Parts: sequence; C-alpha cells; structure tokens
Amino acid sequence: MNKAIGILGGMGPQATIDAMDKIIKNTPAHCDQEHIPVITVSIPDIPDRTLSIINHDDKPLEKMAEYLKILEAAHVGCIIIPCNTAHFWFNQLQQRTQTKMISIIESTVHFIQDSQIAEVCILATSATISTQLYQSQFIQNNIRFSTPSVEMQHKVMQSIYQYKAGNIEKSKQLMSEVIHFYKQNKSIKFLLACTEIPLILQDSIQDNPELFVDATDLLIKNAIAWYQNSLTASAA
Repeated sequence: MNKAIGILGGMGPQATIDAMDKIIKNTPAHCDQEHIPVITVSIPDIPDRTLSIINHDDKPLEKMAEYLKILEAAHVGCIIIPCNTAHFWFNQLQQRTQTKMISIIESTVHFIQDSQIAEVCILATSATISTQLYQSQFIQNNIRFSTPSVEMQHKVMQSIYQYKAGNIEKSKQLMSEVIHFYKQNKSIKFLLACTEIPLILQDSIQDNPELFVDATDLLIKNAIAWYQNSLTASAA
C-alpha cells in the first residue's frame, strides 16, 4: 500500500466527513482497490479555535499536536487539516512533525492565481478574518478580496455555530442572508473559508456553482495530486 493521506479532523466532525467524501468523489477510481488510503483522526475535544484565538491561548495547538502523533505513528505520507481557523497554528504543527503537511490556504491562493478570479469575498470564522490568514497571503500575491461588514460577519458566525449545534435550517437562513446581500456584485466569487460553510450552502452551490470557491475542495484536490505524484515516483 502506498502511504495514506492523514486527516487531522474533528473540527468539526461533519466537516471531517465532508473532506473524506470529497476525497472519494474526486478520485478517478473504478473499484474499491483504486481508491486512496486515508487514515483519519477525528477526536472532537480540540478546544474551540475561534475562542482560543480571541483569548490568546494555544489550547488547540497542544491537542492537535497530540493527535498529530497518532497519524505519525500510522506512517501517513501527508497530513491535511480540514479546518481553516486551525491553520493559525499550521507552521507550529509542521515544525512538530517530519510528515509533509498541505495547507488549505496555499491551496486556495494557487487556485485563485491560476483561475484569474477578479475578486473574492471571504466567508470565514471571525478568528480566520481577524488573524488575516487569507488576507495577508492575498495581499502578497496581488489577489483582490473583501470581507463582510461587522453586521454580516456576525451573521456568518451565528450561522456556523447554529450548524454545529444542529440547527440546520436556521444556519442556512442566516448564511443565505449574507449571500443575498453581497451577490449583487457579479464579479465577486464567495470564498468558503470555513469547512462548515460548504455544508451550510450545499443547495446554493448545487444551483450556482460558479459563485463559490470551496477551500476544502481545493485542499482535497491538492492532497489527491500529492498521492498520485507519490505513486508515480514510487513506480519510477
């Protein structure tokens, strides 16, 4: 077996399942044996990333580093984290492991550059927005972007937390209000930079896929490309 893709998940559990589902759907397999081996650690007791960033503590880092060791012990070939806000600690986690980690933010930046998208509106947790995880990289790479107003950002966060609490319809309603408010600008695409948001907007994405850039999907496609390249290298 070629080395598996490792998923450091649990942030939240449904987003982890979505990442696994996207690996399956984006893999050109014709039978079980052609699918990509995946080892997933989904232990959801990692502290809330947004609250920890607001409170200036590193509680999620210590838990993520602990669960990273499980993936290392399983000898995975690369590690992905299907949580945008957790990438606040990406570099520190990479320093704690010899295993290659693939960044959701780098994956997104490269896609937007290659696609020549005019501008993106970043939909993410307030912590992802406040720490400039995407904005700093977009500025460096001359990518035009906008972020929601304070009022609209509050709705985004409400929607995310309602989804995590199982209040799906309320979550969809709140996020739809945000999309409706901003979609008048036809040149802007919505960057879904929280792994719950593609789940919340599932129906809208199906109806108008051209409006959205799904960061989770881009991370998964990069991980699949890593796996396919490693197969080619091992066969050489």
